[in-house]
Amino acid sequence: MTVTSLFSLHDRVAIVTGGTRGIGHFIATGLGEAGARVFVTARDQAGIDDAVRTLGAKGITAAGIAADLGDGGETSAKQIVDGALAAFGRVDILVNNAGRVFGDGHDGHSPDAWGKVMRLNLDAAHRLAREIADREFIPRRAGKIVFVASIAGFGGARPNLPFFPTAYHASKGGLIALAKMLATEWGRHNINVNALCPGYFPTQLSAGLKDKAQEILTLTPLGRSGAEDDIKGVATFLASEAARHVTGQALAVDGGLTAVVP
Repeated sequence: MTVTSLFSLHDRVAIVTGGTRGIGHFIATGLGEAGARVFVTARDQAGIDDAVRTLGAKGITAAGIAADLGDGGETSAKQIVDGALAAFGRVDILVNNAGRVFGDGHDGHSPDAWGKVMRLNLDAAHRLAREIADREFIPRRAGKIVFVASIAGFGGARPNLPFFPTAYHASKGGLIALAKMLATEWGRHNINVNALCPGYFPTQLSAGLKDKAQEILTLTPLGRSGAEDDIKGVATFLASEAARHVTGQALAVDGGLTAVVP
């Protein structure tokens, strides 16, 4: 295969959860630009409609469905896979991106808040991966799964943050471990499972870090925050045949922040 064909997603179908804004929308755009047909999900139908229009304006074939993965995937996982199969007839790529954060720290985290983070960030990602693997990837012996984790999953937050997103860090660390376990479990089925770990990208989800943005950039070797072009190419690589021999990995996309000695 040529390098061009290795990176091409022509005639592939990708599900991107949380694909209507921020990093999820960047990734959906990148996969579409590489030739994939993209199925986006989020809680808000108006957001889905807008994202599908935006992707379509770029020449990307897209569809989507409103589904609330906050249920831990209990009913939403099947709903999403049913919708993608109805729209495109198959699924080749799953990007589990939907997530949430609370910044209350251990002392302020109510069981309800902790549960909401875990149900969406970890439980739903696991259930959706199982749903798509059982129905599509294992029978066809092919599939790419990308969990959008975070460099937060590598350890604790810096002690000078204005808040402590304990549940978020724990959920993202769990997501990295989940990617490694599913990679070992499903490797025999020719399924690649990896975790993509962004650093600071100024999106709605990271709004709580806005006051610390300059400090983060000072500590970042490349001296800048992440943007659309910094994430969509990496996600496309992990979703493509160029990464056919890459599985069970957690790839930081953070401008070098995690390379700095604390």
